[in-house]
Amino acid sequence: MENHKKVSKAAGAVGSMTMVSRLFGFVRDLVLAMTFGSSASADAFFVAFRIPNIQRRILGEGAVSAAMIPVYGEYLNTKSEEETKAFASNLFNIQLTALVITSLAIVVFAPYLIMLFAPGFMDEPDKFDLTVTLTRWMGPYLILVGMSAYCMGILNTHGIFTLSAAAPILVNISMVLGALILSPYLEQPIMGLAIGVLVGGALQFLVQFPTTLRNGLTLTSAFNWKHSGILKVGKLLGPAILGFGVYEINLLVDTLLASLLESGSVSYLYYANRMVQLPLGVFGVALGVAILPMLTGQAARQEIEEFRDTLAFGIRLILFITVPATVGLIVLSFPIINTLWERGQFLRTTTEGTSLALIYYSIGLCAFAGTKVLVSAFYSFQDTKTPMKIGIYSMLLNVALAIILMGPLKHGGIALATSLSSIFNAGMLVFLLKKRLGRMGGRKIVRSMFQLTIAVSFMGAGVYYANAVWFDPEAPLTPRIAILFGEIMLGVIIYICISWLMKNEELKFLRQMIREKRGLPPV
Repeated sequence: MENHKKVSKAAGAVGSMTMVSRLFGFVRDLVLAMTFGSSASADAFFVAFRIPNIQRRILGEGAVSAAMIPVYGEYLNTKSEEETKAFASNLFNIQLTALVITSLAIVVFAPYLIMLFAPGFMDEPDKFDLTVTLTRWMGPYLILVGMSAYCMGILNTHGIFTLSAAAPILVNISMVLGALILSPYLEQPIMGLAIGVLVGGALQFLVQFPTTLRNGLTLTSAFNWKHSGILKVGKLLGPAILGFGVYEINLLVDTLLASLLESGSVSYLYYANRMVQLPLGVFGVALGVAILPMLTGQAARQEIEEFRDTLAFGIRLILFITVPATVGLIVLSFPIINTLWERGQFLRTTTEGTSLALIYYSIGLCAFAGTKVLVSAFYSFQDTKTPMKIGIYSMLLNVALAIILMGPLKHGGIALATSLSSIFNAGMLVFLLKKRLGRMGGRKIVRSMFQLTIAVSFMGAGVYYANAVWFDPEAPLTPRIAILFGEIMLGVIIYICISWLMKNEELKFLRQMIREKRGLPPV
């Protein structure tokens, strides 16, 4: 129970800051949608931003932590302070050098990257050239986000989660200011967003760096590629990038294929993915970040029973939160998009296209979030190859399904392919973990799923009926917001009440955590 509380508190700290960051991200997307809609310049920016943004999510929310935390944690717990600091400094210098080289490669080879990731743009020279320019401007963002991920790894190992989780807020604020302040004065207004990305990336790194210096990092000129710790991190990092980046790489494939469809398809997928990222980032990523140090320590101490218990709890908690979120996003896909974004250049056709993509992306939400926790279990044993292998199969499946489904379902088929391949990915991870660990608390998970199914069925029916009766997409904005909020709250109330009647353990645990935080006695 104590381990559950530690994981929940850490996840709560990360999740709360991620929620704030996602809200600022929503404001950013709202400004972007009103200003650029699904225009050619918006498509160009989304493709150009996808390249560094995927690197941000892979590096900042997974691979660096997966490779670095187990090794740095091992040094912190078993080596001297001098050895630990020497390792941290050496890794800092080597990682910075590698990121600079990679960033320069992006700048130099930007045209070829766009040919690879958005071949459909080659038929529109102006859009292609703008995408190349934006890619070159945002190439150095890779350096900043990579070093931010380094700081996060150090801080998380020392039990400091909130600062790193809050840092991305600065990127969203900078992009909003770039769009509102710089864009009106630029020949290409979309360039204001690219400048905002760079400024925000710099702030994200700088705000973490002083605390990192006080917690494990000492700057030296050390540069030893053959250091045993560096070799171990390098061995883990390559597979971790692919294993943790399956979802992001699938989104990149989505962008590539969507560029072959009608104009606006790239934008539909981007806006829909932004909506899915809210529950995914707040719960899936947050729990994955919080649970990795805990699982790493248990694996290092060979506490297999505690390891199984922690992992099973993480899976049940993810399902308890993401299953109702999935149903809610599917049922309310159109009113959510209509209310939040349909104004300015964001037209009804954009709402309909984005709503369709959101429905299909939402099908895979549980798998997207669950994978963040499942791969952490493998990484805690310093096994990054297994998730990588499964990730390769998942990506191949995604490409095959997308090509098949994009014919009849257009961009919706691409989104559905990503969801189905992610479900396959999560299922294979569970299967292999069960082979390694034996039991994984399967009975509790099955009982929890049975309870969730009943609860979300009542919730979905209630929200669907309320939406059919009350929501009017042509009504003024204020009534639409009030009705949408009321429908969401209705769903939450129904879900909690049914779960309470069925004595759901995850609800009991969360309720107890809230009471303890408020200083109330146990129930």
